[in-house]
Amino acid sequence: MDECNTPSHVVHEHRHIKKCKSATFTLDGTSYTIAAQVPGEELEQTKYIEVANSPDKTKDDSSIGSKNGQVSRTGSLTVLRQNNSRKLVSSSSRTSSTVSIDSDSYASGELGFEKMPAADAPEASHYCSMRMRQIYDRVFKDDILKEDLLKNLAYAADVLEAVHIDETKRLCDEDDELSEVEPDAVPTEVRDWLALTFTRSMNNIKRKGEEKPRFRSVANVIRAGIMVDRIYRRMSGSVGLHIPQNVLTVLKNLDDWSFDVFATNEDSHALKYVGYELLQKYDLLNKFKINTSALDAFLTCMEAGYTKYKNPYHNLLHAADVAHTVHYILSSSKLTNWLTDLEIFATIIAALVHDYEHTGTTNNFHINTGSEVALLYNDKAVLENHHVSAAFKLLKLDEYNILTGLSKEEYREFRSLLIDMVLATDMSFHFQQIKNMKSMLTLTEGIEKSKALSLVLHCADISHPAKEWFMHKKWTDLLLEEFFRQGDREKELGLPFSPLCDRKTTLVAESQIGFIEFIVDPSFTVMGDVLQKIIYQVNQSIYACTPAKVDEVISEEVFERADSGSPRLENISNNSRPSAKQSSGHEVKRPWKPILEVNKAKWIEIAAQDAAERALKSSLRASSEQLDADRPESASEKTKTPPDSENVSQKDGDSQSNDKAAPTVSQKEELC
Repeated sequence: MDECNTPSHVVHEHRHIKKCKSATFTLDGTSYTIAAQVPGEELEQTKYIEVANSPDKTKDDSSIGSKNGQVSRTGSLTVLRQNNSRKLVSSSSRTSSTVSIDSDSYASGELGFEKMPAADAPEASHYCSMRMRQIYDRVFKDDILKEDLLKNLAYAADVLEAVHIDETKRLCDEDDELSEVEPDAVPTEVRDWLALTFTRSMNNIKRKGEEKPRFRSVANVIRAGIMVDRIYRRMSGSVGLHIPQNVLTVLKNLDDWSFDVFATNEDSHALKYVGYELLQKYDLLNKFKINTSALDAFLTCMEAGYTKYKNPYHNLLHAADVAHTVHYILSSSKLTNWLTDLEIFATIIAALVHDYEHTGTTNNFHINTGSEVALLYNDKAVLENHHVSAAFKLLKLDEYNILTGLSKEEYREFRSLLIDMVLATDMSFHFQQIKNMKSMLTLTEGIEKSKALSLVLHCADISHPAKEWFMHKKWTDLLLEEFFRQGDREKELGLPFSPLCDRKTTLVAESQIGFIEFIVDPSFTVMGDVLQKIIYQVNQSIYACTPAKVDEVISEEVFERADSGSPRLENISNNSRPSAKQSSGHEVKRPWKPILEVNKAKWIEIAAQDAAERALKSSLRASSEQLDADRPESASEKTKTPPDSENVSQKDGDSQSNDKAAPTVSQKEELC
């Protein structure tokens, strides 16, 4: 029996029991609440409504008594008998449709946590609000122990914290504006391009990602069997892809940020060479039993898809460059220690296929022209949906299927990761993606892998301004040529020019300054911070292990990767683990930061030169127009000359006119 609703563990202590209006006790699964009526006061009628099972909250007293318990009154006492399996709230008889918790009987219930949900459960906030009303009534009546108050306040704090975390993680669609770009910071055309390319005009509903289950064997006998199988296949003499010697020399620099992907494009096979080298580097051919013939056919077909529309920029070279950039970020940051082999595999393939069969035009062009892919994907991430869909259609064919070594569970995870990453390269999601990752940085919880990898691929996709100037300038020229070709098509179709697509008016330097300042630099800054947080948390978890467990893990890594040259072996000794100080202090390399500053400064210099040239040309054009306007007036004056001197005057006039006009004509030609 609970005396005056005091918790049972307190009842046995000899404490003073305060007077109260009600008492609750339980017998055979049924709760009885006895409420006393103070003389002179009218006992408020209370209806008890079953929340879970009864949608009708306006039933009469008879139905309530039959379903939710029995209420009986004897003199000044009111007794409620209720089955404990029911969830009750009270409502005043005067407003039966409104749920309230004013009942003394309910408020005097136990304050324990046996029946309360976990703090992060969906229903926790509802139960917590009910409990807080109980606490309020108890405090008001001076009828609560300090211990109960503290425990319930701690529970409420946990619930609020869980709600805050959920709200922070929840993806919102209202912040797609260029809020960080001042109106006068860039020219109108550049701002229009930023807005059109990196924001969305319509809200997209995003599905909530769920952390996929990861299963990794830890049994030594299974490890040994896998290792023996790998060694056998390594020694089986399987013939890999033939890579020319000069390309192999270039591929030795694959771990460098300044890797020159253009130098690998012998016979237009940069994608094949870089893709194969990366899969070999991470030993993925052995790990997932990838058939080399299928891989060669798959990479060849990838290259054919990238050359289908003869794009200057979105071609196989761009795919190879993005794949290399992703590899550098994963390896140099030690992010590979956080990822499974399957996740690394999915990330590399996502980089290789992320622009497969790109048409050389933007999503907005497809939408404005009503293309087949725009109709197919309902104007949502048109090209990105096509890239990933076409790639998986190819992988379903036996000749190109490099996923035969994956289990069903691995295939589902691989496909889900690849879809998430490729769709995240839609530039209209840019600002929302950066906002979400900034929010994750403020949380104590870990970063979701799919979101971190999506950010890595997105940054790699827009990374050319962060590369050395000679490569960045080359990529810029190729991209602008692709834009101009779209502008030519828009002109033919009678459509308005998309931003940066008019050959005659595009401000190249200004566009690159805006691109670096508002898109690339902030993205790489957030990515670097995300990587740093992940590595810090990984190191903290590693060195919380016992030395024996760490040595076992390291020994296995060394054995598995001794022949692969994987960057996952860097700074790892098979005799002793590195010190916690060294590992926890690892700083993510950010070679892009100084390069971005240098490239931006060069574009600012070029922009100033271009502005000066435009001003000079504008001045010359104005002078030329003024001269043209003055000529009719001079001719009219010449008509007043005497007839006998007309020919001489005309010749003199023509000579003077030609002397003045000659430099202007030359300058006009220069303008053209």
